[in-house]
Amino acid sequence: MTHSIGIDIGSVFTKALAFGNQGIIGYEVISSGNNYRDSAKESLFSLLSKTGLSQDDIDLIIATGCGSKNIPFPHHEITEIAAQCQGMHYLFPLAKTVIEVGGQSSKVIKLNDNGNPVSFVISEKCAAGSSRFLQVIARILQVDFDDLGPLSLKSQKPVTFTTSCAVFTESEAISRIAEGFSMEDIVAGIHNAIATKILNLVERIGLEEDCAICGGGAKDIGLVKSIDKQLDSHLLVPEEPRITMSLGAALVAYKKLTSSSSSATSPGISP
Repeated sequence: MTHSIGIDIGSVFTKALAFGNQGIIGYEVISSGNNYRDSAKESLFSLLSKTGLSQDDIDLIIATGCGSKNIPFPHHEITEIAAQCQGMHYLFPLAKTVIEVGGQSSKVIKLNDNGNPVSFVISEKCAAGSSRFLQVIARILQVDFDDLGPLSLKSQKPVTFTTSCAVFTESEAISRIAEGFSMEDIVAGIHNAIATKILNLVERIGLEEDCAICGGGAKDIGLVKSIDKQLDSHLLVPEEPRITMSLGAALVAYKKLTSSSSSATSPGISP
């Protein structure tokens, strides 16, 4: 049996996924915390425990994400764009446009028929275009992140925010709370503001159907519906949208192993 593992160390979450002859074996998602090295080890050994695999079962590990260079055991690396494309193409073979709402930024990628990137655009370094901003809003409103989507769907009159800057929007949200606006309308307004930034990215690269969305922001049904509405499209959403880059990394590793004529050897992982 051939087993590969993909690890995606993001700014918010670290994801590890095992892939084998029968497809996805299992995955693990944990907080990246303050130490990428520790989160890499924790995610891997937790995944091994969950799947019943041993260290000797692992033939190749490929890593991606902003913390990939901190992994303390033998591995290869690929870019986030390459990993994302492979993962989303595996899940949605007909997708030609991928929207990623990640912890640090958002990306829009155009794919060819083979799942390779044709072009892409990344949002400027501002939290207002990422899922991290949703976490900030959840903290301000004192609600769980998972409750933002359902709250947004109850909105009758979304608040219109006058700035696209995360800092000023945060201050504006606090003001709207003090003025008595409902949480539902505030969250819906935030979703609309983020969706507008996503729409601007899509317009720069050009929308081509099918269109799929991933990243932590894709777990927020309110945000997904807001983007859906502004794009006038039907977004495809993975069952677990946070693991697509780790899936892509694991797929690249698996293809490398199965296309090689030489026997794969264990990377000799040590704690």
